[in-house]
Amino acid sequence: MAGRKDPNGTNRDIRDDFRAEIREFLGTRRARVTPQQAGLPVYGGERRRVTGLRREEVALLAGISSEYYTRLERGNATGVSEGVIDGIAQALQLDEAERIHLLDLLRGAGTTRPPRRRPAQQRVRPTVQRVLDSMTGTPAFILSGRGDILAANHLGRALFSPVYADPARPPNNARFVFLSPHATEFFRHWDEVAGDTVAMLRAEAGRDLYDRRLTDLIGELSTRSEEFRRRWAAHNVRMHTTGVKLLHHPVVGDLDLPFETFPLPDGPSQFLLTYAAEPRSPSQDALDLLASWATANEDIERSAPANDPEHAGSTEPTD
Repeated sequence: MAGRKDPNGTNRDIRDDFRAEIREFLGTRRARVTPQQAGLPVYGGERRRVTGLRREEVALLAGISSEYYTRLERGNATGVSEGVIDGIAQALQLDEAERIHLLDLLRGAGTTRPPRRRPAQQRVRPTVQRVLDSMTGTPAFILSGRGDILAANHLGRALFSPVYADPARPPNNARFVFLSPHATEFFRHWDEVAGDTVAMLRAEAGRDLYDRRLTDLIGELSTRSEEFRRRWAAHNVRMHTTGVKLLHHPVVGDLDLPFETFPLPDGPSQFLLTYAAEPRSPSQDALDLLASWATANEDIERSAPANDPEHAGSTEPTD
């Protein structure tokens, strides 16, 4: 059986981590759905030890046997059909992000191949950087799935100057959200941002539990932030591709910025993030003022990540 060495030096099944994730993910999804929400009868004299669904109730709703569902929740993912997955997703009222996450976990639990090692440092093609730089009126970034800012244009670095204040490179949104004392001021709806950040990291971990840089980040945040640990244990996942970010910039004040994200074909889990204020709005005026400030502020250019294509080196250790 293929395996990898754990820190204690013993070989273990590479599927064990995925099996544990399946068990915890499905358990938390069961716990949030009541029999009433699922359309099941609850008899007056029945005493329940759980507020959510029991395993046999999920099996009933999914149209499979209780024994089969129990094996599946324990991580036995061999030969699971699309029909079974659809039934479980419907029974647990999974949204699209949760269904994709479950598929990722099942796929990982069913593999016997050693994990593929990712490049120690993700890179952004020079042509992509030139596209960013051409977007002079729009803050734009290239982010990795774990929240690293891999590249940005000048206005983007000015907008996220509080994030760039951390000397670690590349800057990381998740580290800023949970470890910086300035995050709750910069993000006016910090609680929502924190939830989205953890949900996106959880989804990324489901795609590859063996990304060392991702697991190192999760370990760091879990060690240093009780708030992160609490949210991570909830096993929430989310696709967060569009919306409005409410920021408070230390130079220009409040900005309400609609954003869009676009996946890139380069490397593992890279995407373009852009912010665009409503025309003739106070946020557009603030963004124009920020652009003027950034033009006169040489420190903004010096804050560029060390792994931008035009910069060399990195202060972050590699694999």
